[in-house]
Amino acid sequence: MNRTIAIALLGFAAALGGRGADAAVGPPSTNVAWQAAAADADIERAFARARSENKPVLLYWGATWCPPCNQLKATLFNRQDFAALSRGFVAVHVDGDRPGAQKLGQRFKVSGYPTVVLFNASGQEITRLPGEADAPQVLALLQQGLAGGRPIKTVLSEALAGKALAAADWRMLAFYSWDTDEGKLVPKAEVPSLLARLASASAAAGADAEVTTRLWLRALAASDDGKGVKADDALRQRVQRVLADPASARATMDVLSNGATEIVQVLEDELSPRRPALVASCDAAMKRLQADATLSRADRLGALVARINLARLEGERDAVHPKLPEPLLAEVRAFAAQADREIVDGYERQAVITSAAYALGRAGLWAESDALLQGNLAKSHSPYYLMSQLGSNARKQGRKDEALRWYREAFAKSEGPATRLQWGSGYLSALIELAPQDAARIEKVAGQLLREAAADAGAFEGRSARSLARAGSRLAAWNGEGRHAAVMRRLQRQLDGLCAKVEAGARADCARLLAPGAGAKKDA
Repeated sequence: MNRTIAIALLGFAAALGGRGADAAVGPPSTNVAWQAAAADADIERAFARARSENKPVLLYWGATWCPPCNQLKATLFNRQDFAALSRGFVAVHVDGDRPGAQKLGQRFKVSGYPTVVLFNASGQEITRLPGEADAPQVLALLQQGLAGGRPIKTVLSEALAGKALAAADWRMLAFYSWDTDEGKLVPKAEVPSLLARLASASAAAGADAEVTTRLWLRALAASDDGKGVKADDALRQRVQRVLADPASARATMDVLSNGATEIVQVLEDELSPRRPALVASCDAAMKRLQADATLSRADRLGALVARINLARLEGERDAVHPKLPEPLLAEVRAFAAQADREIVDGYERQAVITSAAYALGRAGLWAESDALLQGNLAKSHSPYYLMSQLGSNARKQGRKDEALRWYREAFAKSEGPATRLQWGSGYLSALIELAPQDAARIEKVAGQLLREAAADAGAFEGRSARSLARAGSRLAAWNGEGRHAAVMRRLQRQLDGLCAKVEAGARADCARLLAPGAGAKKDA
């Protein structure tokens, strides 16, 4: 799935207490002998088996509701060639809502859903697989790793030291999932410059042209309006050649569709006379990918979303009702309607329908987006995710009461401890933004979050800790100069009781939860 869509589709969550943490958790596929893991002991058993059988370990970290996770289930994990390869590794599934899972996430530095990591039997990372790439490409990388792939940290170190690398090593660097690296190899801010350095080094070493091109495209896509990569004519010409060549564009479709607008903005600023021609070339390449029947439906939709974003480039950045060409609007409507009509697989539906609704919204077709989501609530195994999208749609259009109604319903229907804290934090944030005067409801939701945290041993680990920190920072800002001091005193007393019961290592984080200035970054 297009990672840009996945990030934009972040939901809100929490719910009424008492539901089983594993209610909706199942294996990623039935054709592979996945081992569920939620504690260090589970992981140790998996690696003990890997050592005894001389096999690598493939760890999949995901969540039931997550659209790109469902896309992996629909297009990769269900394949018979993936099942055949699975006989060569120990398959481990860590669902973020299992008790103890968030602590495991911290151990392996996995946070964003999904993350897929291949380890050797001794626990060294061979690579992180790019979930947004075409399934055959991911399979080829996996096969390469199983055939004796070296730890990615070693490969990167040798590349930066100017040592000779095998073609397979360069390919592993080009396809490594930098989006889910979590600082394991390099701080996030340094990724664009690192990718540019690797692209130059690969060209100097005579690596395959496709590898060098992919590294340059990824460097451009990771850059922030020119920060990280400085465009020159040679790079502009390289990108134009890729866009003009259907085979090259197809081979790099994941990078192009995820980063089309970023690539354009880095290569040509908004005043450049060459920018319209570059946008037209990008749109033509995306239109070919959109029509490519060899790609998954989600990948074709990703190309269509890239076209929408390209068409929005010259307008107001945050326009709710952008002015887009009528033919493009017709294509968006037709794609969404066809997907809704034809998809029969539940995993694919969760991935594609949520993305199609996002595409309709990006195109300004809000009524169609709402209708698609509402029509799929009963068909989704995680309807609370769609409810959060409906809330987001209403919020963007200024329909505050409707937005809060959807967020409340998503809050009530969400399942699993980590998911509930994430959705609850989102609902609380929406309340504070859209109804700051409703102190009674804000206190009620905040109190419920604290009660749920008290019942969850992993509440101060990983994503759950960040969800609580976000909630705390929103409350502290809402209180401002003591505007809601009585509410905050009551919540603080509740928090004090919670902090007294958490593990010693988490007490400091717990104690400062409601302190001004506390906060956390978003999770994908």
